[in-house]
Amino acid sequence: MSTDAFELTEPELTADDLLFVEDPHFEPASVAIVTGAASGIGRATAVALAANGLTVVGADIDEAGLEGTVDLAAAVGVDGTVRPLPTDLTDDGDVEAMVETAAEAGELRYIANVAGMQHIASIPEFPPEKYDLLLDIMLRAPFLTAKHAMPHIRATGDGVGAIANMSSVHGHYATQDKAAYITAKHGLEGLTRAIAAEGEGTLRGFSVSVGYVLTPLMVDQIEDTAEERGISEREVVEDVMLGQARGKEMMSPAEVANLFTFGFSKHGKHLNGADLLWDGGYTHTYE
Repeated sequence: MSTDAFELTEPELTADDLLFVEDPHFEPASVAIVTGAASGIGRATAVALAANGLTVVGADIDEAGLEGTVDLAAAVGVDGTVRPLPTDLTDDGDVEAMVETAAEAGELRYIANVAGMQHIASIPEFPPEKYDLLLDIMLRAPFLTAKHAMPHIRATGDGVGAIANMSSVHGHYATQDKAAYITAKHGLEGLTRAIAAEGEGTLRGFSVSVGYVLTPLMVDQIEDTAEERGISEREVVEDVMLGQARGKEMMSPAEVANLFTFGFSKHGKHLNGADLLWDGGYTHTYE
């Protein structure tokens, strides 16, 4: 397979890419928080939920990126709104303020913990400060978000809502040179189950696990992995990333965003404490 079969740039999102679901809670009075909303999967998820009529608080440390998300929502023609909220997820006060801001905007029902980062290095060479930063963003912040959001979700008229965590195939197994990322994703699977255990059935917890998604983070990871392993970027894509998958096409951010839309909707009401594994065959097949 040649890398000419696809471009290593994030695909443009249009309304035709999005899943639209009829749901009594998919209206402007219902609020969703999406972290990591300035780019990639977070941006697509914010736009997808707003397209389904929700009021979305899009949180990210990248203010310019958030404005780009607002512009994309306008271009798509969403029925809801995306409200940008500059947020540092490593700051406990910012995380609490993010939840309170969302609760003031309407009935807070949905959380999509999408924000993430990556650092490629072997365990002996992994900088501890990078490990701490990655865990703060990808595991501590989702825990704190759930801590502050669960009382608000319970306080809605019927207590219906869901907290969804962006996991990965790396929440199911490990590969080399990604120790912090793998640790965080495995932790998110546990947090998801803990939320479900305390959610009384109407407040659900679920995770979304995918393989490789064509985002800016992924393009950077291809470059880093090529350098770390001493191989070409083409070899990273064909052999390292897509070599194990039965399908030979990376997912788009919109395809991942649609999983959050479905999971939050009434059609996902039995999805609780579980993982939406949408990985093209990475996890349960091998050669």
